[in-house]
Amino acid sequence: MNVVDLGCAPGGWLQVVAKRCRMGSGIGRLVGIDLLETEPVNGAYILKGDIFDENMIKEIKSYLNGYADIVLSDMAAATTGHRPTDHLRTMSLLEAALDFADDVLSDSGIFLAKAFRGGADKSLLTLLNNKFEKVKHLKPPASRVESVETYLFAKGYVGANKSEKSKN
Repeated sequence: MNVVDLGCAPGGWLQVVAKRCRMGSGIGRLVGIDLLETEPVNGAYILKGDIFDENMIKEIKSYLNGYADIVLSDMAAATTGHRPTDHLRTMSLLEAALDFADDVLSDSGIFLAKAFRGGADKSLLTLLNNKFEKVKHLKPPASRVESVETYLFAKGYVGANKSEKSKN
């Protein structure tokens, strides 16, 4: 199983994935990428860089020997305290993560990304539903009830446009 973790600093998700998937044992590969320095994690290949950089995408695909089975994104913009602004900035990062997933995710792959509930998440759900067989919101039990933070879980990647594929 090949996994890519976007916005991997400080490394919490990398540690969990490396342990649960026994990365480093030859079973799969784990790549983390962030603009910030990330401490080394046993079993993970960590890159400091930007997901918008085409060279990063090429390097990740090369390391994975192809494509990822799972793309994780815990990216969130620095909060300003103004919820509508914070929502839009984080949703923009989520859209970037989805664009990245379009480049590296294998057929039937999984996408899990942090989101902030608000007006823009509905259009993103529509976009996800066009690319995946199943999409749902997840709220971690540790998350405060009043928190707008949630995660979007999508599985069964079918590519750029599910409705076009179903016509063929």
